[in-house]
Amino acid sequence: MPATRLRARLTIAAVAAVGLSLVAPVGAAVAAPPGPGEEARPAGGQGTGTAYTNPVSRRFADTYADPSVIRGKDGWWYAYGTTDPLNEGETERHILPMSRSKDLVSWEYLGDAFTEATLPSWADTDRGAALWAPDIRFVDGRYRLYYVVTETTETDEPNDNAIGVAFADSPTGPWTDSGDPVVGPRRGEGGEEGNFRWTFDPTHVVGPGNTEYLFYGSYYGGIHVTELSDDGTEAIGSPTQVAIDNKYEGAYVIQRDGWWYLFASSANCCAGPTTGYSVHVGRSRDLRGPYVDREGVPLNQSRAGGTPVLAQNGNRWVGTGHNAVVTDLAGQDWTLYHAIDRADPYLTGTEGINERPMLLDRLDWIGGWPTVRAGAWASEGRQPGPITGGRTVTDFTRPDGDFQTERTWSRVSDLYGGTSLVSVGGGMHTVLTRQALPTEVHIEADFRTDAGASGEHGLQAASRPRQGSGIAAMIDPETRQLVVRTTDRGRVTSARSTALPASYDPTDWHSLILEVRNGQAWAQLTHARLGDPLAEATLTLPRGTSPSGLAGAFAQGAGVRVDNLSALRAARLVSQPIPAPGPGRLLRNSSDEFNGSAPAAGWEEVRDPDVTVAGGELVWPVESKDLTGPGGNAGLLLRDVPTGNWTAETKLTIDLGTDNVRNFQQGGLIAYVDDDLFARLSHVAIWNTRQTEFGKEMPYPQPADPGRTSYGGTIVGPPAETTWLRLTHRIDRANGERELQASTSTDGRTWVRGGVWTLPAGSDVRIGLISHGLQTGDQATSRFDYFRLYAD
Repeated sequence: MPATRLRARLTIAAVAAVGLSLVAPVGAAVAAPPGPGEEARPAGGQGTGTAYTNPVSRRFADTYADPSVIRGKDGWWYAYGTTDPLNEGETERHILPMSRSKDLVSWEYLGDAFTEATLPSWADTDRGAALWAPDIRFVDGRYRLYYVVTETTETDEPNDNAIGVAFADSPTGPWTDSGDPVVGPRRGEGGEEGNFRWTFDPTHVVGPGNTEYLFYGSYYGGIHVTELSDDGTEAIGSPTQVAIDNKYEGAYVIQRDGWWYLFASSANCCAGPTTGYSVHVGRSRDLRGPYVDREGVPLNQSRAGGTPVLAQNGNRWVGTGHNAVVTDLAGQDWTLYHAIDRADPYLTGTEGINERPMLLDRLDWIGGWPTVRAGAWASEGRQPGPITGGRTVTDFTRPDGDFQTERTWSRVSDLYGGTSLVSVGGGMHTVLTRQALPTEVHIEADFRTDAGASGEHGLQAASRPRQGSGIAAMIDPETRQLVVRTTDRGRVTSARSTALPASYDPTDWHSLILEVRNGQAWAQLTHARLGDPLAEATLTLPRGTSPSGLAGAFAQGAGVRVDNLSALRAARLVSQPIPAPGPGRLLRNSSDEFNGSAPAAGWEEVRDPDVTVAGGELVWPVESKDLTGPGGNAGLLLRDVPTGNWTAETKLTIDLGTDNVRNFQQGGLIAYVDDDLFARLSHVAIWNTRQTEFGKEMPYPQPADPGRTSYGGTIVGPPAETTWLRLTHRIDRANGERELQASTSTDGRTWVRGGVWTLPAGSDVRIGLISHGLQTGDQATSRFDYFRLYAD
């Protein structure tokens, strides 16, 4: 037997054997262990959360856009927002405001990362530089804050935006900028002054081998990823574009089950009550891409893919975007993002800064793809909150609840403002729950070692010390491996290991997770629980592995520090989406297969559309007119709809091609009240992209400004040369509003559901077809294979 394997057997046996020879921690009583052959009763481990109603930033801010979130090494959650005044009536801006929470629900304001006097030296204050879109990280023992600097001294031209980074030992600073851009200004095509690509929205990721990367970019230029220097302050090598320009911004990247997931926001962030900002996702086995959506469509092409994760659903919230992802202490993912209350869309008055508070909702993974609340999306009513507390959750600043220690631990203050335990003396040290946890558990803690300490340390579950049995995830500093293994009566029965990166430094704080679920034990080591693991290992548990037992942390020898320990029942994860509404019963007399020589009876032609019917299609050259803005003048083909619920569907072929600029030619469906109040779903050319946009126009929410309108769109699924479009109409029973949800398909069978626009209660809605928007490029032609109307 190899020496390393023999040592492994002895170590795990020792871990299990001492786990219940317990002495009390400071201020705690000793719990009597079970006798030989007795089982600890499955009890405890029930986590607690705080119920909430969005927005969660309401206690301190009316607006808190572009949120970035981390769990600090002191056990608090910290959130950072973009530069804006925080509340209605304020005139002074807050430069990257900071807040904290113990439960992800109740937040308190802590001040700003920068002041006007402490802005980075290379921010051009003469041109009003602002800092946008923060991204918070903890790497190599220090906190980092990445951000956009909108105007810099790198050039003497306007709009020369760039990415910066600042460092701190505390999540609230003081922050020290690195001194120059991480990614500098990038010139756009053409040589005109002030023409710079949008170097916005940074998000940092630790990739394979502990190599650091930065994603950044926006509509002008697209989203890119670049490798970073070892200290995270400089972009090196050549960047790779991962998402098309003119569609995506606000990247956020995590790894899950061997896939890298790129979340990105689409459409206009800030169109007041018609903001259609929403979150889409693609995934890749390689951090540098290519990223594809659920249907296999790449995000970096003209007809760009992207599976919807979060969009408006007909309640008060629109503009749901620029998200971050966190995981609670039971293993459930959550997303924090900003949104706009369509009844109160502006911070002051009826224009200017859009009021974008911070929202929180559950993030589910269904069939390998993320979606918020199983596809229900943004919540408005009261919700159960994240699991962030319980008697088996401790940061060691107070009596440790249902934990008990063995051997000698000492409480010490740490650099980050918290309290941790450090093992003192030789032997095996444990911090375990007093009672057994159930079959499925989620355990985590932060660890680091003092210089010179080399003892194994980690987490354990289903521990039966008197039997020498258990499940453990451990860091082995000597072999530099993350190991997951099981023991039975002192014998190692199964094990999996993963090498740690060569640059891994055990003297820095790292986060370790052990989760036992569905017959598997999974371990993950990260810098700070942000979905970019340094190492992972998954072990299928041997048949007969005992499903419950004590849980907690262990350390071999002196100088191992542990903090933020939790051992809880694993979250019950959602595995099925909310049911999608079917189209209902076909209304043949209200449908048209376009098999004749003219549109069937029931259509009304508005403003003489140039339509013909031939070869089983309705043919309509794209008009050089539009409906958006006051006094829309485009032609329409309309018909009445039934009362109650209905669905309209068409099959559209439009020769928009790809890549070239043919703004803003489109064909599709429209739910029409009048020229200033409608919702349209179309395959549209937007610069070099082709998208399915679901747009809404409405009168501007200000009676003193008659004739002014507000327009915005949200993006659905990717289009193809032939695209199926569907609008589903429901009446909100609470307020009578007309809710319209868009869906698209590229084969007529698999549908992508998108966002919901509402029209006022009592609106006289008609349904129809459109073909308009020609501004540039060769004229396209819309060809409709059919129009079908369904009713429940």
